[in-house]
Amino acid sequence: MLAPFTRWPGGESVAESQFQLSGLHCAACAGIIERALLELPGVKGAVVNAASARLSLRWLPTQTRLAAVLARIERAGYGAAPDVAAPARQLREREQRQAVWRLFVAAFLMMQVMMMAAPAYFAEPGDLSPDLERLLQWASWVMSLPVLLFSAGPFFRAAWQQLRARRLGMDVPVALGLAVTFVASSGALFEPGGLFGREVYFDSLTMFVTFLLAGRWLELRARHRAAGTLEAANSALPDAVERIEADGSVSRVAPIRLRVGDLVRIAAGQAFPADGRVERGSSSANEALLSGESQPVAKTVGDEVVAASINVQAPLWVRVSRVGADTRHEAIQRLMREAMSQRPAMVELADRVAGYFLWAVLLLAGLAAAAWSQIEPGRAVWVAVSVLIVTCPCALSLAAPAARLAATGALARRGLLLVHMDLLETMCKVDTVVLDKTGTLTEDRMSLLAHAAADPAQAAELLAAARSLAQQSQHPFSRALVQSAGLQSAPTQNSETAAGKLWSEVQEHPGQGLQARDAQGRVWRLGAPAWVATAGLPETLPADLRRDAQLAFACQGQDQGQQAEGQVLLMQFGECLRADALEALQRLHALGLDTVLLSGDAPARAEALSRQAGVQRAIGGASPERKLAEVQRLQEAGHCVLMVGDGINDAPVLARADASVVMGQGAMLARASADALLLSGRLTDLAQLRELALRTRRIIRQNLAWAAGYNAACIPLALAGYLPPWAAGLGMACSSVWVVLNAQRLARNLNGR
Repeated sequence: MLAPFTRWPGGESVAESQFQLSGLHCAACAGIIERALLELPGVKGAVVNAASARLSLRWLPTQTRLAAVLARIERAGYGAAPDVAAPARQLREREQRQAVWRLFVAAFLMMQVMMMAAPAYFAEPGDLSPDLERLLQWASWVMSLPVLLFSAGPFFRAAWQQLRARRLGMDVPVALGLAVTFVASSGALFEPGGLFGREVYFDSLTMFVTFLLAGRWLELRARHRAAGTLEAANSALPDAVERIEADGSVSRVAPIRLRVGDLVRIAAGQAFPADGRVERGSSSANEALLSGESQPVAKTVGDEVVAASINVQAPLWVRVSRVGADTRHEAIQRLMREAMSQRPAMVELADRVAGYFLWAVLLLAGLAAAAWSQIEPGRAVWVAVSVLIVTCPCALSLAAPAARLAATGALARRGLLLVHMDLLETMCKVDTVVLDKTGTLTEDRMSLLAHAAADPAQAAELLAAARSLAQQSQHPFSRALVQSAGLQSAPTQNSETAAGKLWSEVQEHPGQGLQARDAQGRVWRLGAPAWVATAGLPETLPADLRRDAQLAFACQGQDQGQQAEGQVLLMQFGECLRADALEALQRLHALGLDTVLLSGDAPARAEALSRQAGVQRAIGGASPERKLAEVQRLQEAGHCVLMVGDGINDAPVLARADASVVMGQGAMLARASADALLLSGRLTDLAQLRELALRTRRIIRQNLAWAAGYNAACIPLALAGYLPPWAAGLGMACSSVWVVLNAQRLARNLNGR
């Protein structure tokens, strides 16, 4: 069974699997793996993201086996594991353990070699006898061997693989520089005064390897942190859960054994094992891991819960509705894996530029060696080595992917999941935001907008009693009334008593409402105003509520149809703006973006809502075809459009827009046409997305400018012979580390600058 790291987008023939890789250091490594896999029968496509070390493979399991895929990757010189928690974590731990050992050996022996070389640098002429000098050089040679063969082994293996695949990567000039330095130093040691002169540079060799390994270890840590974020979500499901059997007995089973329709009991502090609906109990759930929402969300009878969220307060009995790969949790993780396996266009451009740059580096190093062989032959080799090292474009290749990876992880932690990483580029160009109304600008459920009682003094008490009776029904108005708790005016002294009424003889009349008796035996009705207020609505109620109310609550007395005097409550429901809508629109306008509301509602209602939210322009009565035409008109006028919708009726418009974001549960149905999923439901995250996209572009430009400036300053120094190999290695390693650390600034609080 290939799940959960595999999906079947085109039926049961072609599979798309996600793998985590190890041993990658540049774009050439990605190309080697892709070419090796495409030679396998049944492999339709392979895309490797070197920055996140992930492989997305399209293949036919009927024509090749998973073992053959993994073996081919290992034969190419890299590690691979299916992108699920345990194997991927083991692969990362093994890769990090090997990296630490190689760095430790290189750093420890570098210090010994430098101590051996120190006398030659600091001794006065004649103080160091030739025999002692030769002994120190031989000791340096011996201690350089483990550094070259063990610590630097990955550079030589990767360079060999790149040359075999006829792809030039960053490891080729590095390995060439190391080999030339060791051979020339060994030649000077074995035959002083010969072709390679008398100077040895074992200290420069070991120092360069140490600096380079330290830089790559920091890159590795940054990549592993991003992978750990995804793994944390994968490991959130409980090991076992209590399932209530048909005979009432309780059994503990693994989440993988749950089926749709099972009833499970989730204790406080335990994670939900699957998606479902609360059947009994009242609690709250921490959904931060999935949506980025830091505050627990109240959960009561009828509310939906999602797998991997945490039950915070009290036990809940949940009826399972989706399990395994069908859960929202697994769908989100799959999208995150796919997003981290993509290679955006800008990254591919940087990879191509780096490839051309490497050819120029080799040519420049050869010309420098030829020139210095005429000027001062004894320094020709060292100048060539310095040029090879200092111009290695590691920083150039890391500039864009490191920043994008950090930004994607930061957004995912806030509950904004990028499906296509190119969205970061597009968001820098967007100048118009088009918003759907229902479920996007407004809440995706009805809210209690107004209520009034015939006797205003009884309003709070009657509202609390109506809410307690509404808990017995799943009608949309009843659910909206229950969820409005705490949003109305302060309760009166008797409200708590009313809210805790014990109802009996509860009956639900289809199309009418609920009827029940309280502890005193009185009959109460909650439902359609005409059915509840059998004696007519009192004139003391506001005229607009008497005209527009959808729900009424009243006491019928001891017998049905005998409405008690004054005990009548009217309620009006409707859409309400999301809590952060006004702030989100203000921030979008402050960022220079225009806003348009497209709604199928009546133009007057759409216009009123747009004024309330602060949207600049509203178009009501818009069919899906009208919405699509409006977006096309904006694009033809030269605007770059971001479409924000609920992802169901707006799928054609989302696909047409330059960029698209879909909301909440609807997002999972429209992920094929979405560039991002707004799982948090916070509209202010749209402004955060725009701000972070601009910051990401700025960071990438800084990284590219640094890489170009570093090479522009150091190449002339290396050509002139003023930059020794050890200094070139230090500069190259520091350049790569600076690029990675600069990109990590994006992973901090998105409100930072």
